[in-house]
Amino acid sequence: MEQHKKHRLDRKDAWYVRELDPMHALMPHMLPGRTANEAVLNEIIDLSAIERFLEKKNADNPEFKYTFFHVIMAVGAKICLMRPKLNRFYSGRRLYERKDIILAFVVKKKFVDDSPESLAKITFEKSGVSPLEDMHEKLRKIVYSVRKEDKQNRADDIMGLLVKMPRWLLRFIVFVLRRLEAHGHYPSSLMSEDPYYSSCFASNLGSIKMRAQYHHLAEWGTNSFFMVIGEKKPTPVFNPDGSFEMHNCLELGMTIDERIADGVYFAKSVRLFKYLLQNPELLELPIETPVDMPEK
Repeated sequence: MEQHKKHRLDRKDAWYVRELDPMHALMPHMLPGRTANEAVLNEIIDLSAIERFLEKKNADNPEFKYTFFHVIMAVGAKICLMRPKLNRFYSGRRLYERKDIILAFVVKKKFVDDSPESLAKITFEKSGVSPLEDMHEKLRKIVYSVRKEDKQNRADDIMGLLVKMPRWLLRFIVFVLRRLEAHGHYPSSLMSEDPYYSSCFASNLGSIKMRAQYHHLAEWGTNSFFMVIGEKKPTPVFNPDGSFEMHNCLELGMTIDERIADGVYFAKSVRLFKYLLQNPELLELPIETPVDMPEK
């Protein structure tokens, strides 16, 4: 794992990236907004290998089963560790690399129209632990606290307090928070709960039977990577001879701030992402275990 030397511009949540080529040094000044730099990637994921893997994993786990969501999020965490440029962000027109691997998502208490949503964040261990087991155990605790014990995430409590304030005061507080963020002084108590301070923000639209290929990034926070997980459905998969078979597949949409890396880096990262999804047993190894991906 890369060692980072201390720098006066380091933040409490990230290291300042010093060595940049001229293009990436200029881009935050020429195109300062994150939403003006969105690169959108869409992939169709064949679920055959994951389905076989989950059948074995869930044979002895009847209470809280492993799902496609666990696998995809575990791959997201491993990718952010192995491809660290995906865990970068621009703030205050400077480039930073996040110290932790944090994935955020929304937990719906019940699948009905008026059921409230709760925001959730998982900070993954960076060594010694399987990302799949890490994800499964931490998500189990979150789901139990939200759906069984009816607990609120602190982010929900903070938002509930803010919306009760007069509009002029709320606008002033948001202005102050934006300035604090630009100078690397955003309060840790808020950052730890805010899903927009994450390596990857994921939306599992497949769980509500909804199709979408794209979700925008946000100017708020430091999130540079948004992932949309589509609905599982039968899809034709073609063989080299032109014949085809029907497999269960889902669409995976990724929106990335293109300033954090280049096209070659993104392309190799997507290849690794798909390779891990096709070989989910690799997620049972410690997260830092290298992956020998065959070259094409």
